[in-house]
Amino acid sequence: MSGPPPDVPEGYPVGLEREVVHADGTRYHVRPIRPDDADRLAAFHATLSTRSTYLRFFRVHPVLTPGELEQFTHVDYRDRLALVAEDADRLLAVGRYDRLPGDGEAEIAFVVSDEYQHHGIGALLLDELARAGWDRGITIFVAETLAENRPMIDVFSSSGFPVTSTREYDTVILRFPVEPTPTYRKALARREATRGAAAPC
Repeated sequence: MSGPPPDVPEGYPVGLEREVVHADGTRYHVRPIRPDDADRLAAFHATLSTRSTYLRFFRVHPVLTPGELEQFTHVDYRDRLALVAEDADRLLAVGRYDRLPGDGEAEIAFVVSDEYQHHGIGALLLDELARAGWDRGITIFVAETLAENRPMIDVFSSSGFPVTSTREYDTVILRFPVEPTPTYRKALARREATRGAAAPC
């Protein structure tokens, strides 16, 4: 459970907060990121394995710079949105989208604590970001990941969205519309059955 909410920035979308109790017993709170998360985000990043940071940033990146912390925690909640999963005051995962200039596409990225990988958190963050993005006029998500990052590719391919992919050397670029089609809703319903609360769709 999260503690008492601090002063939230203007435009903070309270409606994107939710409590989750996964079928495997994993408990966490999902909410939009806030500027006061900088220290928590730095601590979270420091706990990631070298491999996890490499898969996220495509290079060894053990410490976030002050500029990155500023960029990652200051979002407008419309064109740039980040969601965190947390247990008390500890961040477990971060997912974000950044709208690309001039259209309804947005680039997305995720990173999950090594300890909490394979607990469905990445899929949940994708579902929540897709819902939020669609409500904000985003129609297509684009993700760039290393070809060796099969767990992340599997999250996208099993989402229920019609994913297309291209490969450039060791990198896979995935694109998919985020319209909540009947196929997507069916896949979402299966995932929600393992979560302790249902998200509106």
